Amino acid sequence: MVDITPGCGAAGLQQAADTTPTNHGTFQLYEHSSRNSTASPNSYIAQYFSSSAGDAIIFSGMQDDDIPGIGQYDDFHTIDWQRDIARDRMRHRYIVKKRQDSILDLIKGAHDAWSGWVCVLLVGVCTGVVAGVIDIGASWMTDLKFGICRQAFWFNREQCCWSSNETTFDHGNCSQWLTWPQMFGESREGPGAYIISYIFYIGWALVFAALSASLVRMFAPYACGSGIPEIKTILSGFIIRGYLGKWTLIIKVVGLILSVSSGLSLGKEGPMVHIASCLGNILSYLFPKYGRNEAKKREILSAAAAAGVSVAFGAPIGGVLFSLEEVSYYFPLKTLWRSFFCALIAAFILRSINPFGNEHSVLFFVEYNKPWIFFELIPFVGLGIIGGCIATIFIKANIYWCRYRKYSKLGQYPVTEVLVVTLLTAVIAYPNPYTRMNTSQLIYLLFNQCGISNSDPLCDYNRNFTDVNSAIEKAAAEAGVYRAIWQLVLALAVKLVMTVFTFGIKVPCGLFIPSLALGAIAGRIVGIGVEQLAYHYPKIWLFSGECSTGDDCITPGLYAMVGAAAVLGGVTRMTVSLVVIMFELTGGVRYIVPLMAAAMASKWVGDALGRQGIYDAHIALNGYPFLDSKDEFQHTSLAADVMQPKRNETLAVITQDSMTVDDVETLLKETEHNGYPVVVSKESQYLVGFVLRRDLNLAIANARRTIEGITGQSVVVFAGAGNPPTGPPPCLPLNRILDMAPITVTDQTPMETVVDMFRKLGLRQTLVTHNGRLLGVITKKDVLRHVKQMDNEDPNSVLFN
Repeated sequence: MVDITPGCGAAGLQQAADTTPTNHGTFQLYEHSSRNSTASPNSYIAQYFSSSAGDAIIFSGMQDDDIPGIGQYDDFHTIDWQRDIARDRMRHRYIVKKRQDSILDLIKGAHDAWSGWVCVLLVGVCTGVVAGVIDIGASWMTDLKFGICRQAFWFNREQCCWSSNETTFDHGNCSQWLTWPQMFGESREGPGAYIISYIFYIGWALVFAALSASLVRMFAPYACGSGIPEIKTILSGFIIRGYLGKWTLIIKVVGLILSVSSGLSLGKEGPMVHIASCLGNILSYLFPKYGRNEAKKREILSAAAAAGVSVAFGAPIGGVLFSLEEVSYYFPLKTLWRSFFCALIAAFILRSINPFGNEHSVLFFVEYNKPWIFFELIPFVGLGIIGGCIATIFIKANIYWCRYRKYSKLGQYPVTEVLVVTLLTAVIAYPNPYTRMNTSQLIYLLFNQCGISNSDPLCDYNRNFTDVNSAIEKAAAEAGVYRAIWQLVLALAVKLVMTVFTFGIKVPCGLFIPSLALGAIAGRIVGIGVEQLAYHYPKIWLFSGECSTGDDCITPGLYAMVGAAAVLGGVTRMTVSLVVIMFELTGGVRYIVPLMAAAMASKWVGDALGRQGIYDAHIALNGYPFLDSKDEFQHTSLAADVMQPKRNETLAVITQDSMTVDDVETLLKETEHNGYPVVVSKESQYLVGFVLRRDLNLAIANARRTIEGITGQSVVVFAGAGNPPTGPPPCLPLNRILDMAPITVTDQTPMETVVDMFRKLGLRQTLVTHNGRLLGVITKKDVLRHVKQMDNEDPNSVLFN
């Protein structure tokens, strides 16, 4: 029952309205009365909703628009999911009720109903356009390290050679494409040409990396890194102001093009999720339903994350599953449909732009015409194990290096670190053709099947192609293949080491493409080994007679694809979304079972060797308050063991009607809590409700401005009156900012239940009582620190609430 304070001060606070339950035993909210900009004590409390039937209620804490800032959150704080969702329900009921009044209200109701779909449509369109710009820009600037197009400098190497009339060209080297040695009058080949190319490769890499790091440092520090750990934390209800802002978006886009072009061991897929989420955040402000409500805004951000993966890989279904499995915290069915729609629109727009210049919207389209044979599940599972081991080495090394960077002087020189890593990468990468080329091109080459048109050493087999359409015959590997294998082994080692040092530097950098490359290299080497085994011993029982016909029964490119999935799965701990992304990425639907086997083996090995994926490890390193719903709490502690303060300490509380404004402001100065329980009196400690620190500050400041006579001696009244003072100064009624239904548990509640409540209800805090009397408070930070302590980790690593 909502209690209103009668008779407070000289002005007299009157009962605003009778509060009568409806037939369902709940209160109905109706039309809000008009408000004055400067309110007397009488009008301040007498905000009510009335109906023709005479039912009414004063609704505390929801209709709070007249106090600026109420319902918003401070930076680095967790949102109150329950309060925000309840506010949205109240707003929705009010709109539904008003729809019957006029045509204008009916139109407003319709606009409110479809605003979510319009918002995700706009997010999808903008994400597709931005992804197209990034793909085209990165492709051109990557090729700029090797040369320039004579007839149109804005063409990349492939477009330049398309525009020429030559029918054949070797590795994109046509007469229209001038390498840097040719610009200086040298020939394409030779020692002089090699040195000039080497110098230009390093020079352009350093220019691009320096520009990217400088832009990030000067204009948008939040634009560095992948962004996925922070997006996961934001979607779990954490506020990081500016992380999804317009400057972060602009610098992330420009910086991503530059850092990908510099040849660093990074990808653009993770940052695409951050970019799409920035677009989702910015566009949500066009629709107040989402822009002003943090819980509702996260529905748009979940859809945006799906669109980011959709355009990064050309995998709309994989994007939706990635958002569901890996990123989102609260994912109702309505958000699933909107995410699907958003990912579809983004993929369609990107396909219309056609940045890859072919008929496929996927990154690495392959066509394997051979089915896999049952025996191959053994090497596929073996690749999963190898992938899990590579991923664990990478995660442990990367987290060690990032922790060292964070707590040493190295962290004070971000641009210098970027330049040193870029210089080392360029110097080491150029001599090896497999590390020199763009990582996406390398993955495509490793996924590809050897055919009549392939001239790479990887396809140096003793074959005679007499007919283009004939089946590829088995053949012995020539010297070129063995040389390529050694180069790939070196490339694997270089890429693994350089990615450890690159992921986490202060430029936009993703992890998907380097992980896929590491796995594809390992997979191709294993594939060539199995292929040669089948060539030399075709009759053994392992191959079940499948390899005795003379045709090539083993596809090394398939092993590269499975290996890529294994390492990416081990690094990120994705399973379902990973398999879908991989077969959408390559068009290899026939190979779902091998991909599933490798992904599961990789996850099991990764979980056995290290508990966390790379994103969860970075969340823990940064101390973000992320309560992972996948983890189980297996300890036997009680709420009384975790609550603050402990039994022999004093709890900071506010009484419902006996503290003055000065008393409350003193309490706010002396303590730093985010909220305070409101009790009947200091003696009884019976719980009345809970009030947030931010709301208290705003309400008191607003009252001093707008209510005449409020002084430091005014009594603050939250709820039901005992004997309030009858003379001046007038009292300050704050029942409207009081949460009169806070979530409470008893001191004997198992912490397993409390942790589940925090996960599933998205709580900021819960109050602990004993026989109705208040004992203490458990915040999200307390829960996270307790979990760390129980797992023998440092509880002080949780930095935010």
